[in-house]
Amino acid sequence: MQKLEQQRDFDSIVKSNQSFLLFKHSLTCPISREAFREFHQFTSSYPKFSAYYLTVQENRPLSNYIADFFSIKHESPQIFYVQDGKVKWHMSHWNIRREEIEKAIQNSGVPLIK
Repeated sequence: MQKLEQQRDFDSIVKSNQSFLLFKHSLTCPISREAFREFHQFTSSYPKFSAYYLTVQENRPLSNYIADFFSIKHESPQIFYVQDGKVKWHMSHWNIRREEIEKAIQNSGVPLIK
């Protein structure tokens, strides 16, 4: 899991056409803390899968840019599964669970390798 801090880094990741997860995290929200724990459990189980996060309070402009880029209303916490530069699945709040992340990726046809 890698912290995303620059718009150019986000653009580069999207242009690479790799499959990846992106988590928008709030430092002040208990729901976000729990969702981040679920995200972290996933990334710990599948360390080869590309995963990024950003902290909304530290980088609201990038968070807004991503919402505009994907035309998906900002929420926090929020997770995106991106494949070939497009959001294939996204979820927010209590719906962010490790099992749901795994299902979304597996349903896209991408193998999960531990």
